[in-house]
Amino acid sequence: MKKVHIIGIVLIAAAIGILMSISNDVSTFTTFADATTSGKVVKISGHLSKDKEMYYEPQKDPNYFTFYLKDSESVERKVILLSAKPQDFERSESIVLTGKMDGDTFLASDMLMKCPSKYKDEEIYIKSKEASAMLDK
Repeated sequence: MKKVHIIGIVLIAAAIGILMSISNDVSTFTTFADATTSGKVVKISGHLSKDKEMYYEPQKDPNYFTFYLKDSESVERKVILLSAKPQDFERSESIVLTGKMDGDTFLASDMLMKCPSKYKDEEIYIKSKEASAMLDK
């Protein structure tokens, strides 16, 4: 075999590997019930439960924020986001969380908020490095 052929095979194998790793991140939205049974990192879309308590004390821990979210089946769960509370969080129209269940609590590593028209339908993406590291364990 020529060097060119070997290099071509290696490049094709690398491209296949990259595509496989990217495809693992492409997922559909699930519910809290499915997240509980799967035990894997999932994406959940829902709405903020505005009548429930939100906890954020930046003086104690600026990277700890808890709130309650209702999923598409109106199941409500406590969410822990190991990141700062986003500005205008209470005004969000919908929230997409990436993370996994830890008992009855959802540990979120990423959060994507759909904000009201004030932001002209922009989406705000929040990534928590600490939660990502905990989910990888």
